Amino acid sequence: QVAAASGHTVVLVDQSDEILKKSAKGIEESLKRVTKKKFADKPEAGAEFIEKTLKNVTMSTDAAAVVHSTDLVIEAIVENLEVKNELFKRLDKFAPDHTIFASNTSSLQITNLANSTTRQDRFAGLHFFNPVPMMKLVEVIKTPMTSQKTFESLMDFSKAVGKSPVSCKDTPGFIVNRLLVPYMMEAVRLFERGDASKEDIDVAMKLGAGYPMGPFELLDYVGLDTSKYIIDGWHSLEPNNPLFAPSPLLNKLVAEKKLGKKTGEGFYKYK
Repeated sequence: QVAAASGHTVVLVDQSDEILKKSAKGIEESLKRVTKKKFADKPEAGAEFIEKTLKNVTMSTDAAAVVHSTDLVIEAIVENLEVKNELFKRLDKFAPDHTIFASNTSSLQITNLANSTTRQDRFAGLHFFNPVPMMKLVEVIKTPMTSQKTFESLMDFSKAVGKSPVSCKDTPGFIVNRLLVPYMMEAVRLFERGDASKEDIDVAMKLGAGYPMGPFELLDYVGLDTSKYIIDGWHSLEPNNPLFAPSPLLNKLVAEKKLGKKTGEGFYKYK
């Protein structure tokens, strides 16, 4: 959406036409919300903006068939190293030499993904934040093999889509999640020890640190399964790091399929 809205030609690839239809609807709804603010007193200009943006997006279920005419591939599929590597390996065969590959992963090492291709110098991390149309930040992750030209191209692309890029080495969680995930886990440990209630911890961080959500609200929003997946991955990389220690309570909730907002219950209940 943000790439198309800034004049780029985009091909959106997913597993089925059904999912793509849903995505198209989602993009249209999201664009309507954007135009309400952006073109509040100019409805005609708003309608024109939506039409123009949607014209920039085509859809496909065959990544290998469309990659031959792309300059940049941004992967945002399931957080599973093997599945991602399989996709990159396949696309590497069909993409032109100049095409840059980027992953939107939030927790996996970019180097491990780049190694599945023959274009390690044209491979980097491009980590957008949810919800992407609203959030200004993009983390551009450079591996030891990423060329300066690739890095600069991705910094320029991020600015061209209206974002503010920051740069980080290929370290677990990059900048934001490396600080955010241990903070959320520390909140769970504080609650597990019985030092404070989850409600009071959330209120304290909102009013004392100015955060828009408390750590338990944020965990429920992100998804407890996603948070557990990230911490488990980091724990296996650095088993002696106390910041990456698993939480019995988090594990219990995930085992009970209480994954947060998406299932109607996590640390809190949702109607």
